[in-house]
Amino acid sequence: MILQRILIFSGGLAGAAGVGLSAAAAHAGGANTGTAASFLLAHAPLLVAVGLLRWNAVLRIGALIVLAGLVLFAGDLLMRDFAGTRLFPMAAPSGGTLMIAGWLVVAIGGLTGNRTGREAS
Repeated sequence: MILQRILIFSGGLAGAAGVGLSAAAAHAGGANTGTAASFLLAHAPLLVAVGLLRWNAVLRIGALIVLAGLVLFAGDLLMRDFAGTRLFPMAAPSGGTLMIAGWLVVAIGGLTGNRTGREAS
């Protein structure tokens, strides 16, 4: 239950940040900010959807991996635009790799079926 709330909260935050950063990129420029905003907006629905589903743990693990990757990737790009420095070396590529891996785990979760003991609606 707590994990579901964390995913929904994170998805809402990612969506809100994506909209705000899109506006910032449009008005103040910053290609990295625009890219981070796009990634936040693209991944927010996954986090909310998995948080709302009462389905298997594999989906939740995949969503958490995506979330970790999103934080690293977007965080690094935003640090470059707003602080003029990187989060740490290889943060963006590491985050991108985690996002890819997380989506693959989500795909596997879709094939593994219901593991909660309840039928998915």
